[in-house]
Amino acid sequence: MKLNKKKTITYVIIAAVALLLIFLLFGGKNSMPKVEYVMAKAEMADISTTVTATGTIEPVTSVDVGTQVSGIVSKLYVDYNSVVKAGQVIAELDKSNLTSELNSARANLASAKASLASLESELSYQKENYQRQKTLHDKGLISDDAFDQAYKSYVQATQSVSQQRQSVVQSGENVKKATTNLGYATITSPIDGVVLSKEVEEGQTVAASFNTPTLFKIARDLTDMRVIAKVDEADIGNVQVSQRVEFTVDAYPDDVFEGQVTQVRQQATTESNVVTYEVVISAPNQDLKLKPGLTANVTIYTSEKKGVLAIPSKALRFAPNEALIADDETIEGCEGKAKIWIKQGKTFKALPIETGLTNGV
Repeated sequence: MKLNKKKTITYVIIAAVALLLIFLLFGGKNSMPKVEYVMAKAEMADISTTVTATGTIEPVTSVDVGTQVSGIVSKLYVDYNSVVKAGQVIAELDKSNLTSELNSARANLASAKASLASLESELSYQKENYQRQKTLHDKGLISDDAFDQAYKSYVQATQSVSQQRQSVVQSGENVKKATTNLGYATITSPIDGVVLSKEVEEGQTVAASFNTPTLFKIARDLTDMRVIAKVDEADIGNVQVSQRVEFTVDAYPDDVFEGQVTQVRQQATTESNVVTYEVVISAPNQDLKLKPGLTANVTIYTSEKKGVLAIPSKALRFAPNEALIADDETIEGCEGKAKIWIKQGKTFKALPIETGLTNGV
């Protein structure tokens, strides 16, 4: 029995060794993880860095057209999208009250002038009478009281004429004001352009007591638009005037529009604790696809290099196992510098390089 047990143990050990040899010979190599390297070539390429933002498309120049007098809108001559010229009549207010005010002011002016003429005639008489009385008084032919009365009448006539002349001037100003107000009742376009919005209808009453009510919004030229983009504070330091810009709008998702940074505004805007700065971008619009108010998805090219030698940025982050480096000489001259690794057979050799612009790819 003991002999049989020893034989059994011996057979088990032999079997275990055999299995181990089989595993090492046939399974060991396959079970070891295999390292695969991704190789890349240094090639000539165009490299750029960008800043992305969103913005709103708007006309370069637009004006709000209002009225400086209150009244009822009697006539509208334009509507949305109407093309207008500078000085063109686009609306009129009811002029009946304003015309009455002008006629009344003119009548008051005429009356003031007539009164002035009468007072000037009286002044002329009082002046002559005073001069006669003075001559007689100097000769002792009239009393002091008579002379004093003549003098007082002359002074009073002079004052009356002076006051009436001021009244005539004021009446003239009232006529000018009434004439101006009547002119305000005719609304004209201040610029050549296109009507973007109309805020009133015929028969509507507008009041110009404190603020000038807006009747129309007119854009000067829709072929020359701009984008007001909001750039994050972390990116604004890289944005400069004259940088190239590309942007898209949801209305034309397949079209890429081009522009240029024309202004970087210094005033910050804070919304929900997010600080942004407004960047103005030119947006030529000869085909009139860009509409005021559209949202633009903006890409600002902050740096661009064309035809430069480029490698993937992840190549700079690769470092081989020390056992795969041929010898220490391969890293001479690389200390403190950026380097890439060149595979030579089963080993790697370090090559120092000078880095420049990166787009993160």
